[in-house]
Amino acid sequence: MPAAPHIELNHTAVYARDRRRSAEFLARILGLEVGAPFGPFLPVDLGNGVTLDYYELRDEPVQSQHYAFLVPEEGFDAMVARLEEAGVTYYADPRHTEPGRVNNLFGGKGAYFEDPDGHNMEIMTRPYARP
Repeated sequence: MPAAPHIELNHTAVYARDRRRSAEFLARILGLEVGAPFGPFLPVDLGNGVTLDYYELRDEPVQSQHYAFLVPEEGFDAMVARLEEAGVTYYADPRHTEPGRVNNLFGGKGAYFEDPDGHNMEIMTRPYARP
């Protein structure tokens, strides 16, 4: 099999009932800023060449998705503190059965939380070890 070309994710649409509210929520938790509107999209630049483009779905329900963010170890505790300040419950597990706890998977720290549209967001300091 020939070597796979180098491919990077550039952007993805994140559906929201209120794009501004959802983009500002995530940007605040991650310590980022919301960019200027780009057509129907409101971007949050993750700093690694990937942009989350928030897009409003006004006449249909938002299907919950999972978004995982690899964050710096030194910023993790501040992100958890911002979740607490915002009154958002975080969990050690993706099924949200361990409230107010973080996990220690792969020698790092991790937590899950819901955004205003019910997307299951994850912050983690170490990537998953894959076989």
